[in-house]
Amino acid sequence: MAPLQDDKGTEVTEVSIPKRPISTVVFIIAMQTEASPLVEKFQLAQESNSVFPNGVPWVRYSGKYKDLNINIVSPGKDVVLGVDSVGTVSASLITYASIQALQPDLVINAGTAGGFKAKGACIGDVYLASDVAFHDRRIPIPVFDLYGVGTRQACSTPNLAKELNLKIGKLSTGDSLDMCPHDEKAIVANDATVKDMEGAAVAYVADLLKTPVIFLKAVTDIVDGDRPTPEEFLQNLAAVTAALDQAATRVVDYINGKNLSEL
Repeated sequence: MAPLQDDKGTEVTEVSIPKRPISTVVFIIAMQTEASPLVEKFQLAQESNSVFPNGVPWVRYSGKYKDLNINIVSPGKDVVLGVDSVGTVSASLITYASIQALQPDLVINAGTAGGFKAKGACIGDVYLASDVAFHDRRIPIPVFDLYGVGTRQACSTPNLAKELNLKIGKLSTGDSLDMCPHDEKAIVANDATVKDMEGAAVAYVADLLKTPVIFLKAVTDIVDGDRPTPEEFLQNLAAVTAALDQAATRVVDYINGKNLSEL
């Protein structure tokens, strides 16, 4: 994980990058629809003996793929409403629990996102996020305002991005699927190409626990387009998830046998 910087650009944390090959990877994926193709692709099995607290709905799949121990962790279904537990709270909890229990060399937050045509995003594009920030934590007090935005950089992966020809863009995170005027202003300030509901929360926890993290986001809907976001999201979810699956597989194939400094 690249260092967090204060408002003067001073590095305030530092992550030691091990030289040994990456061994354990944890995918944090919010929705079961997004996770299922990768579970099948990597031939992972659902773990019945959970490393997580009793009673939580979190789901973990694990297995061996080439030389890597792959884990896919999802927050599962809301116990009352039965829908995917999307959003920053669930993402923070499962990221913390997964890092504590599994001690991964790398976390990959993979999922769908809205894209901005003004930044060149198109349906089906898969982005590797360079930076992540929140757009709905408004604290208009000096320094607290910077804390609210919570800008962090993803793990630097120039070789991976070049080899796989992945698009690069900034990611902005909030707990709403739609975009109110306040959020839009903050997203523009974040210079974001894509927006999601988990990334910055995963980044916060990964930074806290000194664990490298990268972000793969596939565009399901054009936020500044003409169609309603929910309608476009649902229509494109299955096809875009397939694109995400392909990109994630290529990333894992590239990571296999390499250490973090080679990415």
